[in-house]
Amino acid sequence: QVHLVESGGGLVQAGGSLRLSCAASGRTFSSRPMGWFRQAPGKERDFVAAISWSGGSTYYVDSVKGRFTISRDNVKNTVYLQMISLKPEDTAVYYCAAGRVGATDLLLLPYEVDYWGQGTQVTVSS
Repeated sequence: QVHLVESGGGLVQAGGSLRLSCAASGRTFSSRPMGWFRQAPGKERDFVAAISWSGGSTYYVDSVKGRFTISRDNVKNTVYLQMISLKPEDTAVYYCAAGRVGATDLLLLPYEVDYWGQGTQVTVSS
């Protein structure tokens, strides 16, 4: 069992920055690929960023490339999402996600997620 707790969301003006954190419980964090997804009101939950279990590989949706950076600390059992140059269209609830233990593929699709966090709201005002 893995428990994920996100933090760091909030209200920010367009052009601003936020850093989301996701703290994971359990002993399997370092062997799981991790990801961030987001869901805007009335829309589906969409992929944002992914990182391999080692941290050596990352991938981003095109709309956030160059603005968001995913990273992880396997000692602290934490994954991060640094967001800069935020835009109003980035407004959503952001969810941390854990993939299957030992999976070598990046976590890109909601159905591949083993565990979800509770979500943290990010609101970007224009």
